[in-house]
Amino acid sequence: MAEPCTHLDQIQEFSSESDGCEECLELGDTWVHLRQCVVCGHVGCCDNSKNRHATKHFQATSHPIIRSIERGEHWLWCYVDQVTMETAP
Repeated sequence: MAEPCTHLDQIQEFSSESDGCEECLELGDTWVHLRQCVVCGHVGCCDNSKNRHATKHFQATSHPIIRSIERGEHWLWCYVDQVTMETAP
């Protein structure tokens, strides 16, 4: 059984509405899926996207948890604890 995430106390509430990956929009680039940092609200592209901006955001800030903001996906991922958590729709 996976160990639980130890960073849940850092989660903040943010709107899930976004025009896209913040950095890709600035670059005029594309992305595959969007992820939102639940610590500061930053929206970045997933690791299947060529730029991997969500992971780069974690590496730059150490903000540990992201969530999917794709329709029908209800999960969080903790980079530090390497654990996925299901959330309510």
